[in-house]
Amino acid sequence: MTIVTIDPPAPATGAGPASPCLAQRIGFEIELLAPRGASRADLAEDLALRHGGTVDLIFHVDSEPSLVPGMTHFLHLTQGFVVRDAAGAMLCKLVDDITLRQDVDNHAAPQPGWYRIVSDEPRLLRLVHRFADPTASLESVLEPLAQIFGVPVVRVDDAAKVVDSAGATIAVAVPLPGERERPCEVITPPIEADHRARLEALLGPARELGFTVPEEAAVHLHLDASPLRTVPAFANLVRLFSQWREPIWEALGTNAGCRRLGALPQAVIDLVSGIAPPGWDALAEAAVTTGLTKYADINLTRLVAQPVEQDTVEIRCLPGSIDPDDIVARAALVERLVARCRDPRPVPAPRPGATLADLLVGPPPDSPAGSQGLATG
Repeated sequence: MTIVTIDPPAPATGAGPASPCLAQRIGFEIELLAPRGASRADLAEDLALRHGGTVDLIFHVDSEPSLVPGMTHFLHLTQGFVVRDAAGAMLCKLVDDITLRQDVDNHAAPQPGWYRIVSDEPRLLRLVHRFADPTASLESVLEPLAQIFGVPVVRVDDAAKVVDSAGATIAVAVPLPGERERPCEVITPPIEADHRARLEALLGPARELGFTVPEEAAVHLHLDASPLRTVPAFANLVRLFSQWREPIWEALGTNAGCRRLGALPQAVIDLVSGIAPPGWDALAEAAVTTGLTKYADINLTRLVAQPVEQDTVEIRCLPGSIDPDDIVARAALVERLVARCRDPRPVPAPRPGATLADLLVGPPPDSPAGSQGLATG
């Protein structure tokens, strides 16, 4: 694929002041945008080449708003990539993010070889995900699904679809529209040490290729949920991200243009404000009914879900960045805030004019971050 060079606005160099140290294992999700004429595939190929590794094609599951009456959204599979180093270890995943829209041309013609698979039924899309080959062409990708239903793949203009014997559409493969090959969410595996260096190994090449930070971008952190699966810690997380929301946004520089942020539901705030259930299992069961959603400043859904799948708490309100020093500095502040939530003392409501520094008197004993990182006051 041809790379078109553009001049991004004041790109980060990745050579800023020394970053604070992070004490915890953290997974990062960093939302970027490829320059016009390039795609997330170019970054995947570049990273694999630098590390003597390989690129695996994958399908990424997401959803998008629907214009069909009575249907709020469609589910879809889009093309993504897993980049591995020479030893076969995963360096990152590179996938689409449907929230990144402002900087792409919705009317641009689809690029050859790029497509998505759309369905309105989650179970059927999981079936497609299980059997479809990400390396297959648009024309052939639904053939395994068609065989399951005992029907042929139907071609309609530039689309391919599977329709069951009763005439119901199961799934449709269509060309990927409107520069959707350009959004690039960089998803790392959990990083245990040398966080800044590991991020720079991914973001430095992205900067060199002309990748930039899109208008709606955010950075998400995935922290280990296990130490937070207690009644005091859960209550403190809710108090922190509800009562201290404004100071947190100010300290982190949260991007108000990010599309999938939000306050915690009032029901979960009320749950921890009253007499809490006597144990973790009872609290988790009650929390599930409060309307918790992934699309909030903090995603607590996996903390209370049963069975436990991805055992993380996701902090979603960091602003977009392509600078590892900037990302690590904000992550260090988040790490200290979450450590405070593990303290059994209740997080107090902020007094007028309070800053996060009022919560962070001295470094937590398990963190080397100390007072490094972003200012909290």
